[in-house]
Amino acid sequence: MTLLMGGVAYDPKVLTIWDGFRAWLRRQGLDFDYVLYSHYERQVEDLAAGHIHAAWNSPLAWLRSERLAAARGRTVRSAVMRDTDRDLTSVVVVRADSPLASLADLSGRTVGVGAVDSPQATLIPLSFLRRSGAADVRVRRFDVGVGLHGDHIGGERDAARALLAGEVDAACMIDGNHLLFGQEGTLPAGATRILGQTGPYDHCTMAIVDTAPAAEAEEFVRLLESMSYADPEVRPLLDLEGLKQWVPGRTSGFGPLTRAVDETGFYDAAGAVTAREYDP
Repeated sequence: MTLLMGGVAYDPKVLTIWDGFRAWLRRQGLDFDYVLYSHYERQVEDLAAGHIHAAWNSPLAWLRSERLAAARGRTVRSAVMRDTDRDLTSVVVVRADSPLASLADLSGRTVGVGAVDSPQATLIPLSFLRRSGAADVRVRRFDVGVGLHGDHIGGERDAARALLAGEVDAACMIDGNHLLFGQEGTLPAGATRILGQTGPYDHCTMAIVDTAPAAEAEEFVRLLESMSYADPEVRPLLDLEGLKQWVPGRTSGFGPLTRAVDETGFYDAAGAVTAREYDP
């Protein structure tokens, strides 16, 4: 039986990545194929309905998958993750010359965030700010790639640019993108400093629904975990996907996002989309 996986086409490289992985997996004897979606909500709904067996999910998509599946009497599991998906943090950044000394000093100030559905640049850092003593914060959202759950980092980049331009008092972004924006010149060296940093959380995971063919699903996970960065065939694909090794999935790192989703009512307990101003 064909093991069918869903992925979201947040960038043209996604086609290159999964075409390459598909060819490699099939050469190892796994009957594997994939379909691409324009946004995560449709992918999650198809996973919970059993139309696909696995989904390469954002952390937000993972939470909705879990809730939707449970509402239908099904279960999903976090089967495998990238080594780079564990223990990430988001940062609240200010200009180097800013007079702000603590997160509480952002009370009444304007904070730039990413897209409405970005876990790392909107949901998690705003939840962090709510618990850090910042009151009456004005939020300026940069809705780029809505429906892609922050995989499109254009909103984070626009928030960083707004910070430099003095349009916002602080900007939120994942720590890796703070480094990236420095390397690419969006945030010149020495132009910013970190005012606060969230606790660690996990990011993407391969979700597999319980209606998937068991033998094929286990082989899929085994083969992903067996991929070697030393293999010249798969190394370029792993580089494109941003990892060196696939590792076992876990759910212990989704607490901060779960709290943020529940605080804002982004999804309800049954996985229905209840966030205002969110239309993927």
